[in-house]
Amino acid sequence: MVSRRNLIIGGVVVVAAVGIGAAVAGNNGSDSNKKNFSVAMVTDVGGVDDKSFNESAWNGVKAWGKSHDLKKGANGYDYFASKTNADFATNFQQGVSEKYSMLIGVGYATNDALVASAKQNPKTDYVLVDDVASKQYKNIASLTFKQQEASYLAGVAAATKAKELGDSKVGFIGGMNSAVIQSFEAGYIAGVKSVDPNMKVDAQFAESFTDTAKAKTIASAIYTSGAHVIFQAAGPAGNAVFTAAKDINTGLNAGSKDKAWVIGVDMDQNDQGNYKTKDGKSDNFTLTSAIKEIASSIEKVANQSMDGKFPGGKTTTYGLKDGGVAITKKNLDAEEKSAVEKAEKAIKSGDVTVPSTMK
Repeated sequence: MVSRRNLIIGGVVVVAAVGIGAAVAGNNGSDSNKKNFSVAMVTDVGGVDDKSFNESAWNGVKAWGKSHDLKKGANGYDYFASKTNADFATNFQQGVSEKYSMLIGVGYATNDALVASAKQNPKTDYVLVDDVASKQYKNIASLTFKQQEASYLAGVAAATKAKELGDSKVGFIGGMNSAVIQSFEAGYIAGVKSVDPNMKVDAQFAESFTDTAKAKTIASAIYTSGAHVIFQAAGPAGNAVFTAAKDINTGLNAGSKDKAWVIGVDMDQNDQGNYKTKDGKSDNFTLTSAIKEIASSIEKVANQSMDGKFPGGKTTTYGLKDGGVAITKKNLDAEEKSAVEKAEKAIKSGDVTVPSTMK
């Protein structure tokens, strides 16, 4: 989720033309490659259990490793945790020292360290997730996503729910005010306006992906102002939006129209919406989640690298049409689901082009 560049410099863009899930089931590499191939990832700050971007990437690495009967650790698959940005270079060097075949950098913040390491180690494959490498070396593959398309669908769901509740506005909380988060915002606003051009979107930024206190303060203020739905695109800081909603909802009886809703990001965050109502009933307040198929994309590129078909020097972009982004639907009511599915068809057919920038 955390990317900063919209421009691709000196590289090749490849828009995925087949379903992302279709290419992760296996590979045709030699037995030698299977035996010796290994993958490790360098996390962004926040840890692999951040319930968001890092965790989704790690799920992909684990799934790839297990599909090839590999174990966690050297000669298999692993991760190097980054507590601060200063850890990136050290972690990539650690991966090289441990002779991993492919190293993954999660998010835009790892870009410079990844590129520097790739330049020094041309025989190692590098994958940058959710950003375009600042220099297009043949041993770097960049993976990006049309997050604005999933965000558009999230906006349709949010606005439809808001209209049902009689609300005139919805909320949006971003992490860093970067290009990729602005594309979340742009898509979301476009989706909201497609349902009701007069509906307001209270969009604010925590200016951090880790400042949970600030994210919670913003969320509480938006809910207090009369909005009942907030889309959070703030990485680990976004977990605090769920906390703010839970604080409200645990004080309400089941069925209350004052219930606060959250739209999750990057992975299915449905479980974070589980809670007990004031009258003791089990309920959930995750309206939907705008998903990037980060895990599947990592499985795919790892298999490509193992097969000797690594897409080095290229940027592959995944969107709604090829299954690279989506939203969950299990908590949508009939009206919301119908509106979302109509919007999905319009995007896939080309009738709707979702903006990726704020104008």
